[in-house]
Amino acid sequence: MKKKNVLGISFGRKMGNTDVMVKTSLMECEKAGHEVHFIHADDLDIKPCTGCISCVVGMTTGRGKGGCPLKDEFHILEEALMECDAVIVGSPTYVLGPTGRFKTVCDRIGPSHDITFRKAAYEEGLAAGKTQEQLPDARSFKKRVGALLSVGGAMTKNWLSFMLPTMYEFTMSMGIDVIDMHEYHGAMAYEHVLGNERQMERMKKMGQNIAAALAAEEEEERMKWRGQEDGVCPVCHCDMLTISKDRSSIECPVCGIYGELECRDGRIQVHFSEAEQQRSRLRWDGKLEHSTEIKTKAVGPGQIPNLQELKKPYIGYAE
Repeated sequence: MKKKNVLGISFGRKMGNTDVMVKTSLMECEKAGHEVHFIHADDLDIKPCTGCISCVVGMTTGRGKGGCPLKDEFHILEEALMECDAVIVGSPTYVLGPTGRFKTVCDRIGPSHDITFRKAAYEEGLAAGKTQEQLPDARSFKKRVGALLSVGGAMTKNWLSFMLPTMYEFTMSMGIDVIDMHEYHGAMAYEHVLGNERQMERMKKMGQNIAAALAAEEEEERMKWRGQEDGVCPVCHCDMLTISKDRSSIECPVCGIYGELECRDGRIQVHFSEAEQQRSRLRWDGKLEHSTEIKTKAVGPGQIPNLQELKKPYIGYAE
């Protein structure tokens, strides 16, 4: 078996539950013969995205390769992601969802690492005779697998309700196939997860699942779901659903796909067609749908000739 690179990222406290659980999975990957690396996200100076969109504009105009003008330590995390073949991401729960640092990192990965934007910029750049140094990083298109871990002290599971759906923000842009995820709630019933054998065994299984996916030769087998809970959505395996505005269908808010709901024998069931599943934003077709929409419908500067004049009443207002 070819040795692969597995990256673990924790957004929790040093040696807290999240740290130890991610490292437990990494240890199983190492036992399987893989090279492992661990990043404690709070050790890095990563600034919030400013929304300047220079990353996307650069790629869509052929003048850039997805880089960010902010100068900080994001490049350390970025290089680790480019090198890895698999990533295990863990975050504690802060008010129903992941930490602020987690969201900051996701915003920085976001459009700048969207594989459809990068692929188009790469191919167009090659056709124009650009060198590899002038193109988006070719490692962006590597097939990767991932696993997500959410940790919450609340005894009731629904106090972690936005955790796993939100954590897909980390893997979405890069097209990382999530093959396992786990939610640990009730953590405050234990001094530390090291005293909860059931959770420790589950994290060993997560590491084994990553190793099994990396060992798969066929893509279908590699991206196969290996988690213990299937979830209502067959693509992201989350249970969160929203109702469409016209109240005629159900939507998976993670995938952005529509399904049909029915109640059979007192149980709610949702059917997502194969066509809808294929256009999930976790898959290439869904991402391409989004990037194409932006390229064709977004407007550039100059649409409002007197924009600066219109802004004047708002400059410094109530500050």
